[in-house]
Amino acid sequence: MSRLRTWTQVGGLALLWGSTFLWIDLALEAMTPAQVTLARCALGAAALLVACLASGRRLPPRGAIWGHIVVAAFFCNALPFALFSLGQQTIDSAVAGVINATTPLWSVLIGLVIGTERGLRPVRLIGLLLGFTGVVLILAPWQSTGPVGGGVLAIVAAAASYAVGFAYVGRHLVGKGIPTISLSAAQLVTATALTTPLLPAGGLTPIRVDTRTLIVVVVLGVVATGATFHLTYRIIAAEGATNAAAVGYLLPVVSVALGVIVLGEGLSPRIIAGMVVVLGGVGLIRRHQRPPSAPAPAPAAQTG
Repeated sequence: MSRLRTWTQVGGLALLWGSTFLWIDLALEAMTPAQVTLARCALGAAALLVACLASGRRLPPRGAIWGHIVVAAFFCNALPFALFSLGQQTIDSAVAGVINATTPLWSVLIGLVIGTERGLRPVRLIGLLLGFTGVVLILAPWQSTGPVGGGVLAIVAAAASYAVGFAYVGRHLVGKGIPTISLSAAQLVTATALTTPLLPAGGLTPIRVDTRTLIVVVVLGVVATGATFHLTYRIIAAEGATNAAAVGYLLPVVSVALGVIVLGEGLSPRIIAGMVVVLGGVGLIRRHQRPPSAPAPAPAAQTG
């Protein structure tokens, strides 16, 4: 039953996270990338702080844990959030969601570097090569130059940053007896502090405030950032960083569907082929993954 609940959470996370690209695209119609980045961090932090206090939890105590939170906030939130906002200025939300599906590929590479992945089976190596071939197909360096190519590279960097952040969170933050709601709230508060210096870089531009913009920003911050990020933490605590990153396998389906249906975005045969190749590579990696070792007991971390 616990396993079923975990994978139900993975499905819910895919739906929430997959919609993020749509909300970012809509928010960018009235706000700059710096404003979108700060707004989603601040609103997500506020929502999780309220949830933390309402559940009778507190932020983590002072100590070395906050150093780990700063690192995790940079790689899981501040950096990728800024890169997504910058990248989606020039590429469609559907393409951003497809590129973000490379997160599990980066997770495997990082696992090899830090030693959590012991060796690489031939089939998984083929999966890695396929996945990154799909990225090259989408990037199309032979014809995609200028801001569009730069936008794709920004999303690729954001996906890699997520993978680094997931691995760091799984290794240094979860399983330490601290409730996940406390960790996720603290991390978004820290991310807000890290992104505030972005304000001079376009963040001081006047915002065209209207009801539509307010709704979009609130949904992006509270639901697509706060709730999504906390659910990610719970999955990392229960199943490990690689399984949390595997939600990227489902993201393109959601992001592409919303981009085409809601925003009327078109998909070229090249983008579709690249998506299929990326997901095929991720599928090989997931299918031939060694069973993960049991996570360290952390009842408090899994009930937050």
